[in-house]
Amino acid sequence: MKTIVLVRHGKSSWEYNVEDAKRPLKTRGLEDAKRVSNHYFMSNIIPNKVFSSIAKRADDTCKVFMANEKMLNTSYEAIEDLYDFGGEKVIKFIKQLPNSLESCMIFGHNYAFTSIVNIYGDKFIDNLPTCGLVKINFEITNWSELKPGKTDLIIIPKTLR
Repeated sequence: MKTIVLVRHGKSSWEYNVEDAKRPLKTRGLEDAKRVSNHYFMSNIIPNKVFSSIAKRADDTCKVFMANEKMLNTSYEAIEDLYDFGGEKVIKFIKQLPNSLESCMIFGHNYAFTSIVNIYGDKFIDNLPTCGLVKINFEITNWSELKPGKTDLIIIPKTLR
């Protein structure tokens, strides 16, 4: 079995005159990331590896999760192809993961994540909100065989406020 946890970046700020990839999180984005992270890690399910989009807002959301003491021994990598809004690059990335990896957490963007959740999960989500988390389990042994799986967990930050 393989498992993916998709986390959409926290609420970002439009206050600064910076290019899209450099937009920071708003205070609410940081607070939601802490809430979702704390709630998720109560399950004691730790991914084997963590990947993030290179965008500042995704990377900063990821860093909040990585700061959790349960993540001390988990490796992290920023991947340019995860800075994807359509989902095709993210799906290609997942299908090329090493088969030795049983589970991973990926931080990225919409519309890509809503699309992937609805293609590969078994619970429809109209829109994965900022800092929303979805865990999907797959009955596969090779990532290249990615096919629809079972949505195991959905965390929406609004429900934790």
